[in-house]
Amino acid sequence: MTESPKDIAVLGAGSWGTALAAHFAGAGGHRVKLWARDAELARHMAKERTNPEYLPGVELPPLLEPTADLEALPGCDFYLVVVPSHGFRQVLRQFLQAYPKDRPLPLISGTKGIEIETLARMSQVSFEEGMAADREVRFAVLSGPTFAAELARNVPSAAVIAAEDAGFATEIRECFATPWLRLYSSSDVVGVELGGAVKNVVAVAAGTLSGLGLGHNTLAALITRGLHEITRLGIAYGGQPRTFAGLAGLGDLVLTCTGGLSRNRQTGIDLASGKTLEQITSGTHLVSEGIRNSLAVSRLAAARGVDMPITRQMAAVMYEGKDPRRAVEELMTRELKSESEL
Repeated sequence: MTESPKDIAVLGAGSWGTALAAHFAGAGGHRVKLWARDAELARHMAKERTNPEYLPGVELPPLLEPTADLEALPGCDFYLVVVPSHGFRQVLRQFLQAYPKDRPLPLISGTKGIEIETLARMSQVSFEEGMAADREVRFAVLSGPTFAAELARNVPSAAVIAAEDAGFATEIRECFATPWLRLYSSSDVVGVELGGAVKNVVAVAAGTLSGLGLGHNTLAALITRGLHEITRLGIAYGGQPRTFAGLAGLGDLVLTCTGGLSRNRQTGIDLASGKTLEQITSGTHLVSEGIRNSLAVSRLAAARGVDMPITRQMAAVMYEGKDPRRAVEELMTRELKSESEL
């Protein structure tokens, strides 16, 4: 852990972005600027020292400075972009216009999703936007089994930082680790990104099972077979098999499938109750990445010929109106095969 405080910018004042900013400013002792798209929200956070819209009950530490001005961010040591996947490109594109050309942008993605229009991971989006803006981007991704509300309250947690540049991953690990956030480093950007995205879809399925009143047997089977799907897709796109047994794979999957704070799991519970996607999404400003990810992951799987039956069934439930019980029945009556098959 670093002894010297750093200047950190967090772009995105949702629950996860606010939690990271609060943790790094409080437990980490860093000077943190938290950018919010909504100027009124930024003013409220600056005055009241809370973010009641996304992270109620958490007091923002003194070293955290809310802002709605992207021009105020250049000059920091690290930049975390923590916005929904469908807004990542636009936010980064805007910020790159304000960022100077004379030094690389040390960018850390806290986004767990895939761009549905292009099927690009956030590392690919960052590279494309950096090239378009004539800026060099040093990319890393932060992922793992971490609920925002718990991290903000300093509940002991662990996560992984992945970057192709091992030195960059180590630098971030040593800087961002706190007594309550243990960080591990990795070079498997592809595996960490895909693990974080696909587990959201499996978590929607887990919530659906719970909503249908099915038992622990069913949930355990879903999590296990869901991990097989994550691993199959990850390997097909160049991910390292061991990544999916770690924090960004199994760890995040178990948390999101079983934890009561999981928005993706809640989406599944709502689907099981008969609600439509429109009804589920219209009643909240919080984003459930599993909704969009189900389509993006299905398309990624099709592009490489990867069999992902859970993902396929959840996309059908969400977008084709398929009855959840029928989806479970079809999963249970598929052709039998060896468990070791990936």
